[in-house]
Amino acid sequence: MDRSLLLLSFLLLAAAVGHAALSPQLYWHSVLPNTPMPKAISNILSPDAFADEKAGTSVSVGKGGVYVNAGKGKPGGTTVGVGRGGVGVHVSPANGKPGGTNVSVGNGGVSVNTGYPKKKPVVVNVRPGNSPFSYIYAATETQLHDDPNVALFFLEKDLRPGAKMNLHFTQTNSGATFLPRQEADSIPFSSSKLPAILHQFSIESDSIEAEAMKKTLKECEEPAVGSEKKYCATSLESMADFSTSTLGTHDVKAISTTVDKEGTPAQQYTIRASGVRRMAGTELVACHPEAYPYAVFYCHATTAARAYTVEMVGKDWTKVEAVAVCHTDTKAWNPKHLAFQVLKVKPGTVPVCHFLPQDHVVWSRSS
Repeated sequence: MDRSLLLLSFLLLAAAVGHAALSPQLYWHSVLPNTPMPKAISNILSPDAFADEKAGTSVSVGKGGVYVNAGKGKPGGTTVGVGRGGVGVHVSPANGKPGGTNVSVGNGGVSVNTGYPKKKPVVVNVRPGNSPFSYIYAATETQLHDDPNVALFFLEKDLRPGAKMNLHFTQTNSGATFLPRQEADSIPFSSSKLPAILHQFSIESDSIEAEAMKKTLKECEEPAVGSEKKYCATSLESMADFSTSTLGTHDVKAISTTVDKEGTPAQQYTIRASGVRRMAGTELVACHPEAYPYAVFYCHATTAARAYTVEMVGKDWTKVEAVAVCHTDTKAWNPKHLAFQVLKVKPGTVPVCHFLPQDHVVWSRSS
């Protein structure tokens, strides 16, 4: 066998194995081995990410050449065959569905064929008004006329055992999943490129979905508030990298609000005895999902906040472990922000707290 052909086969194998190692699920376990993945993240990982964990690599050498299988008999994986006719590589989907990528190297050169079927229609989760977690915006009329008894924002002094709050915990994710970083980075993410992005996802330019995407890009391009750092993560890998680099360690916690029953109504919740626990440190990274065809999170870091986990029980006995964040420096917030109008306080006077919905994530140091 030609030595250059054999070398090429192993280079292709290395590339295939490297690609598998970059799947979001495997990346998380490699850089955050001691950090459990919160439901807010695991719920929006593609099933392929979990299937990739089960794949392995086998190499067989015989008279006909070298045969490599990076799937261990499971659906998906990579096969590399090296023989007298050249090198053949097939990368198949981890979910066992039709499609995949074929690479053939022979006397005639290199040919690549991507055989993946067309993707299902894109769904963009549209939410009215500005995000209450972006602090440069004033409250909208819609937000001001929402049920005033539902305590989105509250004061830190009210975060105590026995306290009662009217809350509605909802799952707002529309089904958008994380793309692998390599794929996400290949897609433009800029207001100036919006027409091309809409075309790529077959979204009409005058649709409400397009308007929601435009707003997401605008929020991501706005300057940070005060001393905060901000970043829009278009992949799980980039979210993990931003959070760990900001916190200065890989020894981190990533948590989200959990509710033991789905579809719970708005109701009164009581904070349980010994149910308030403060997370380590005052430097936090909070990541909030944005409306987009694939998972995008608006992440912002602050050194002026305290985070808590809060155990509560509802009137219907629904158990909740909620994540609450209290901002201790709000001087740079928009004075007409929803929090100030609900709480009747002024910027910079008292810590402003809020619970996080189930599909949001807070990162902190472990200790």
